[in-house]
Amino acid sequence: MSRRRRPIRTLLRICLRALLLVALWLAGVAAWIVHVGSRDEAGPADAIVVLGAAAYDAVPSPVFEARIEHGVDLYRAGHAPTLIFTGGYGGAKARFSESQVARRYALRQDVPEAAILIESRSRTTLENLLETRQLMQDHGLHRVIIVSDPLHMSRALRAARRLGIDAVGSPTPSTRFRTFRTQREFLLREVYFFHRDLLDALHGALAR
Repeated sequence: MSRRRRPIRTLLRICLRALLLVALWLAGVAAWIVHVGSRDEAGPADAIVVLGAAAYDAVPSPVFEARIEHGVDLYRAGHAPTLIFTGGYGGAKARFSESQVARRYALRQDVPEAAILIESRSRTTLENLLETRQLMQDHGLHRVIIVSDPLHMSRALRAARRLGIDAVGSPTPSTRFRTFRTQREFLLREVYFFHRDLLDALHGALAR
């Protein structure tokens, strides 16, 4: 082997090892997201927080309906005396906010109106939980169960920790993202958000 080729081969080996490490890291992150979404930690709490999702006028989307149903099931099982529905208006022409749609749905399931709290301003997961924290402070609530889709649970719990919310997760028993393509896209998006949150945390730590 010529001396000129040795540095090239060495560089290729380094690049391949780096790519392998990156692939292993990404696979580990994806596995962690799936793992968190497979754990149901529901237990005694002050409230059950159902994170918002799309609604079509007064009808929840299938994804949102699954979340609402699971929240109501947890309420009926006695895990908490209060349901918190989150989610604002999906657009300028929307008649109802996501949380209002969820409340109407829960009322039809015989959940007492006095057991339901809503906020109608949030548009993102972080905003859902910011508004939830305010409701918790206003009503003297301390511990909550967060309800969302399995693959979304890791990000939701990270956001709750950042906001100082004492929370555990209870993912919906099944996901409406059923095809391989939709689950893959959802997981890839959550892997992206994991790294975005990691960079935000590092930036915040360095800024202190």
